[in-house]
Amino acid sequence: MSDEQQHWLVRPQTIRLLWWLFAGVLALTVLAQAVFYVKGYFGVDGWFGFGAVFGFGCCVLMVLFAKALGVLLKRPEDFYAERDDDA
Repeated sequence: MSDEQQHWLVRPQTIRLLWWLFAGVLALTVLAQAVFYVKGYFGVDGWFGFGAVFGFGCCVLMVLFAKALGVLLKRPEDFYAERDDDA
């Protein structure tokens, strides 16, 4: 399929643009901590960029947990197929 026939969200140039846009927003939110004071309650949460690192780490852990849960809950491809012995 040509780029004109694809949905705009699956075009490579759109995906590249979105990556740059999201990276820019992340950089702006981290740099905002240089302008606004963040009071840390536990010491470590007052470090520069802690929120971004903590959020990224939690996201990675959620993805890994979801992958592990998917392996545990996975069923065979024909799990819901009608069985001959149930008749």
